[in-house]
Amino acid sequence: METMPELDTVFLVDDDPSVCKSLTRVLRGEGWRVHSFTSAEAFLTRPDPRTRGCLVLDVTMPGLDGLELQHRLMQTGHPLPIVFLSGHGDIPMTVQAIKAGAADFLTKPVSAATLVEAVRRAVAQDASTCQANAEAAACEARLATLTAREREVLAAVVKGRLNKQIANDLGIVEQTVKFHRARIMERMQTRTVAELMHVAAKLGW
Repeated sequence: METMPELDTVFLVDDDPSVCKSLTRVLRGEGWRVHSFTSAEAFLTRPDPRTRGCLVLDVTMPGLDGLELQHRLMQTGHPLPIVFLSGHGDIPMTVQAIKAGAADFLTKPVSAATLVEAVRRAVAQDASTCQANAEAAACEARLATLTAREREVLAAVVKGRLNKQIANDLGIVEQTVKFHRARIMERMQTRTVAELMHVAAKLGW
């Protein structure tokens, strides 16, 4: 039996129920799964906070407002791309939101086409971030398989040291350095030094 692909999730937070209803209809019509909330506090208590996607968020709401919710999500270390909606957003507010990582800032009333395009970009941004995070985790896992000596050799390779120089630095023969480099390439799943350097850069080496 063929498995249906999982739908991307759009979280919608707006204190106006009529806005939630109309925007939910638009977004579901584009094939997204939509969960709507009438307050930031309700959104924060959602059953599975790890669900990825994007957040369509009203700026001005009673209690916790949109910018405050954005800050809360940044503190979790797992923020969602946010498309802000505002009935009276000003330039400083827009700049603050964008600087904090918002994907877009739209002024109400927003057309369906404009909203859909902004959400499409935000969902794509989240997918790209998730892929990058998964690749980084995989690289970290491969790095963990290296021995202490292989880590020393890797650090030297990253600094641009030649095999002869590394051997001299570590007090080992050049042939041993070549052996370690080959093992490092194998364990890090890289084919060239350039690829290895790229992976090391991702890991912050």
